[in-house]
Amino acid sequence: MTLSHANPNAYTRAHWAKSDRQDPGRIHLLEHHLADVGACMEALLSQPTIRRRLASAAGRDAIDEATAARLAVFAALHDIGKVNVGFQTQIWQPADWQGARRPNGWGRGHTRDIVPVLNYDDKEAAAWFFPALGSEDLIEWDADDDGETVISLLVATLSHHGEPLNLAGGPQKNPRMWQAYRDLDPKACVERIGGLARAWFPAAFAQDAPPLPSAPAFQHMFLGLCTLADWLGSDETRFPFQDAPQADYIATARRQAKAIVREVGLDIAEQREGFGGAPSFQALFELDAPNSIQQAAYDAPSEERLVVVESETGSGKTEAALWRFARLYNARLVDGLYFALPTRAAAKQIYERVNLFRKRLFTAVDAPEPVLAAPGYIRSGDIEGKRGLQQYEVWWDDHATDRRRWAAESAKRFLAAQIAVGTIDQAMMAALKVRHSHMRAACLARNLLVVDEVHASDAYMRRILEALLDAHIGAGGYALLMSATLGSDARHRLLTRSPMAAVDAPNIDDAVKAAYPSVATVGEGIRPAGENADPKRVVMEVLPAMQDFDQTAQLALQAARAGAKTLVIRNTVRNAIATQQAIERAAGDDTDALFACNGKRTLHHSRFAAPDRHMLDKAVEDLLGKDTPRKGCVVVGTQTLEQSLDIDADILITDLCPADVLLQRIGRLHRHSPKDRPDGYRLPRCIVLTPSNADLSPLLQNPLNGLGMNKRGETFVYGDVRILEATRRLIHENPEWRIPEMNRSLVERATHPTALKAITAELGDDWRVHANKVEGEFIADGMTAASAVVRRDKTFNEGNRDVVFGDMQQQIRTRLGDEGIEVEFVPPKSPFDASVSIEKLTIPAHLLHGQPADAAVNQAPIKTITDADGFRFSINGANFRYDRLGLRRVE
Repeated sequence: MTLSHANPNAYTRAHWAKSDRQDPGRIHLLEHHLADVGACMEALLSQPTIRRRLASAAGRDAIDEATAARLAVFAALHDIGKVNVGFQTQIWQPADWQGARRPNGWGRGHTRDIVPVLNYDDKEAAAWFFPALGSEDLIEWDADDDGETVISLLVATLSHHGEPLNLAGGPQKNPRMWQAYRDLDPKACVERIGGLARAWFPAAFAQDAPPLPSAPAFQHMFLGLCTLADWLGSDETRFPFQDAPQADYIATARRQAKAIVREVGLDIAEQREGFGGAPSFQALFELDAPNSIQQAAYDAPSEERLVVVESETGSGKTEAALWRFARLYNARLVDGLYFALPTRAAAKQIYERVNLFRKRLFTAVDAPEPVLAAPGYIRSGDIEGKRGLQQYEVWWDDHATDRRRWAAESAKRFLAAQIAVGTIDQAMMAALKVRHSHMRAACLARNLLVVDEVHASDAYMRRILEALLDAHIGAGGYALLMSATLGSDARHRLLTRSPMAAVDAPNIDDAVKAAYPSVATVGEGIRPAGENADPKRVVMEVLPAMQDFDQTAQLALQAARAGAKTLVIRNTVRNAIATQQAIERAAGDDTDALFACNGKRTLHHSRFAAPDRHMLDKAVEDLLGKDTPRKGCVVVGTQTLEQSLDIDADILITDLCPADVLLQRIGRLHRHSPKDRPDGYRLPRCIVLTPSNADLSPLLQNPLNGLGMNKRGETFVYGDVRILEATRRLIHENPEWRIPEMNRSLVERATHPTALKAITAELGDDWRVHANKVEGEFIADGMTAASAVVRRDKTFNEGNRDVVFGDMQQQIRTRLGDEGIEVEFVPPKSPFDASVSIEKLTIPAHLLHGQPADAAVNQAPIKTITDADGFRFSINGANFRYDRLGLRRVE
């Protein structure tokens, strides 16, 4: 079938794609918007790294010009469903129809409403729709001439609103939507668009072009790029409304598409031309020379797409990752960087270092501004942003209109930034069945993915990380994982998720002997990196006082009054607050040693509003950071204190936790080398709080302080009591831990399957039952994670049932941790600074005790009851208080 431009006089009513909310009569023609998005796809595919990643997903060496043009055609068809009369009559007032009434039952959408046509449920509409679109020509693009790949790509482009179109879940057919009505003629419009697409992208119809790639992963990446193209092509500042057909409009669309792709930082050709090569290590970090782990990470072959770096906390892994990025960027293998951290606080702390690094790296060109990719923050480079009157408006403190900040203005666009530092949750959403995951994955593919503080303890998170790496590396991307010490079983699973590796996990004896510090890759295995710095001898002690808050308080105050900087890390916010309150009672009027923020005694955990977390992070670093004045003090907190904050303590009091996590916490002990540590604390000292029982058996059925598993088999923060028991024994057996010499042995003897089986066999039936529960939970978590992961091995047509997202998105976000449930207030004031308003607060989902997320969202903005110390509020009968101790639920 040969298509030509349809007669523009076949219908008199112009089909629109977008209208002004304030003035519905002001429209942007459908054919113009389709040209905009097709041109944006064309501009995206002209970017070398994006094109290489798409080729990798397709299983090809390169994407030829005909294939690129065909993808632009599909992108241009993304809104073809808007030709239906139900959609088109949304904005016309009765007067426009001379008093005619719209027939009842018409739909108003353009994606789900086209499903009956795609499925041939509406045979009459399908009979003309596909020929009008030029289906005979399109089918010739398919390798097997069955149209499967073409239909899958069409469904993919129709899925551009953020999730795959459910071909089994569309509305009932309504033939009137697709029949001519007055001066609207859907068939004539489709014919015109089919002809225009042929004129816009003639290379797509070349007779000798290779068939379209059929790989499902290729289709999934195309959907991500198509969604991105639609976001870009919907920008009214670059694509202003045009309500009259223009014969040469595609030239305008192409010009504007190239401009916006350049402006938002996706086209970095000019930056690369002026780059001039990466500066030296010394210039990048102001250090004399790289240490062994930094050199080993840098030297890992560039063809190794996944690198695992293991080294003790404080050994410079962050610099190792950034230096490797500089090498890969210099070699034009990656365009940018996403640095993923476990918490928002950790992301914010590392952000400052990355912000300084990018200024030193891009000295010869305008340096790209890194984005702080953490919900609750709007930051690009050195500049803060604020929401305007409309949710989508952002006002920047410097009043600049740098379009590269486009990625910082929405969490959905964080991964489109050239350089971003954020939470691991944001990266994992590129692998999960949540809205816009495909766009996230397509944007991330061009950058180096760095994941800090990888641990082995969570099956759900590890399975998602494996899926993220599958998608990222499968598309030709690069990744670097960092850990203080990663158990051999976890390291093996992460590396062997790639089909290139097929080796068994090492036995415990070999695992203990494995090199440390080390760099591991698929091709070279685990390689020693050599020692990084002076070893550290840590005096270890077990104290059975986990629930004795008064004893813990006395111990902490005794150390602080002796001049020691004292860090207390509890597993849960509840116990951290109880510890803080016990310390305040014990201190009485002598509060000089207690941690305070702007004069208010407090602690550090995750349940503070973003403005207060800014102040708390700075207050902690001012007290415990490098080169801070010598002063005995006590700082209480949760895991937020162990993750990425560059702080230095003389003594650590911590709850029992798995050995790999404990080593992470110990990394905050004697992190730097001041000469004035007080007597009794010249050696780092770690006191590990355990339950009062002689053993941990009660935790098998009655969890305590985040440890253990309840009778229903539900795990808490650290659910595998076998690992906790192994860790407790290691402390008893080794009253002095030599770091990093013992790191590998400690982690393997606490986490290796062989070590855990030995504990189970020794301790009897209850422990065997627990082991079975843990294994069952591990399998269940893996299965839950597998059901939550995007099936990039399935097509959008034949495998549609597997690729649709369904109704589990809120469950995924809650389990992942994501943004939580964000509520807005009639703004009360910060308990730390009366000039700061608390406009928003994130409530962990579990604090709502099963209430749906919209129970919170639908009430915003929420009224508060303020007092001298903070404020109170309620959500559907759940009562909360927020003050200097953070957010907590109260009766």
